[in-house]
Amino acid sequence: MASSDNKKWFPLRVTYRQEMKVKHDLDRKRIESFIPMTYVYKIKGQRRIKELKPAIHNLIFVHISEEGLKQYKDSSDLPIRYIMNRETNTPVYIPDKEMTNFIGISGSHDEQLIYLNPDPRNWEKGQLVKIIGGIFKGYSGRFMRIKGDRRIVVEIPGVIAIATGFIHPSLLVPIENEE
Repeated sequence: MASSDNKKWFPLRVTYRQEMKVKHDLDRKRIESFIPMTYVYKIKGQRRIKELKPAIHNLIFVHISEEGLKQYKDSSDLPIRYIMNRETNTPVYIPDKEMTNFIGISGSHDEQLIYLNPDPRNWEKGQLVKIIGGIFKGYSGRFMRIKGDRRIVVEIPGVIAIATGFIHPSLLVPIENEE
């Protein structure tokens, strides 16, 4: 693959529920990737079983250079597609800071997380805050009220957003200057 100096996080669409197959192939080739996972309960026989499954089907995030991703796509027979920026007609990529926030929250597999449609019309933007305590300490996002609870939303614009479970306001501090 190409040089690792220009790595970016690319969200990719994967054909019908093939995201774990693509992740396995990327792992085998030592290419960093991330799939948001959540616990799902299933009934097997008489028992209720808790399984870790992709939270959003057909989506995977890959940390790679543009050239490396092009080479991977060209050499792979796996069904992956770029998510394109409609204005510039270029593949969407996610800044490392935003992806670190997203992985930190969604990587917890907290059962109270809610994955949201990225369309900002679905909820009103709130105050940018940093979490100063609890399991999400150190991460930042927007303070919002969703389903009657106060939550922190971390968004990857145009791709996905994720909301934490209830976080008490005493564990939050406002961020005055947006970066």
